[in-house]
Amino acid sequence: MKKLVVFDFDSTLIENETIDELAKEANKEEEIKEITKKAMNGEIDFKEALKKRVSLLKGLPIEKVENAINRLKLTNGAEETIKELKNRGYKVAVVSGGFDIAINKFKYLDFDYIFANKLIFKDNKLTGEVIGKVLDNTSKGKIIEEVAKKENIPLKNIIVVADGANDVSMFEKAGLKIAFCAKPILKKKADVIIEKRDLREVLKFIK
Repeated sequence: MKKLVVFDFDSTLIENETIDELAKEANKEEEIKEITKKAMNGEIDFKEALKKRVSLLKGLPIEKVENAINRLKLTNGAEETIKELKNRGYKVAVVSGGFDIAINKFKYLDFDYIFANKLIFKDNKLTGEVIGKVLDNTSKGKIIEEVAKKENIPLKNIIVVADGANDVSMFEKAGLKIAFCAKPILKKKADVIIEKRDLREVLKFIK
């Protein structure tokens, strides 16, 4: 029987929030952090929050984007956890309201699926926009359904590991919901709550 583990990216697979690292490079840290906080606590719509934050990055050169991405750090135990899940025969997906350019740094972990927003560059600078449909709190759950259908995996065999308000729709589709160092809104909907910042902890709950 095929099974799937889905990870959120920012503050779950990695220690950082990519948008906050980009904000440092653009000297927009406080403005962006405030919007991020409201979005993660479910106070403002995630799609609107993402567009607002990305618009504040307009004109940021690619070199500065790369500086931000170079600071991204895997959460303790992330590499070993993904390797072990693969050994156990799981498919592994990353579904993120963040950016594919950041996740691609960790492609060597051999994810089966990556879903994230794409930033637009023009003349090697950010335009302040994202390409196409914004991946937000509602679309995250739909993506899981699509992958499950494609892989012929029943929803009860899907495990989600995540931390924020925009992950609620993924929890609604999952057979096992793991809140990892999560916001209160997500903990309320979780089957398992992990407070230790070590992803190897999730292996205790995954057969």
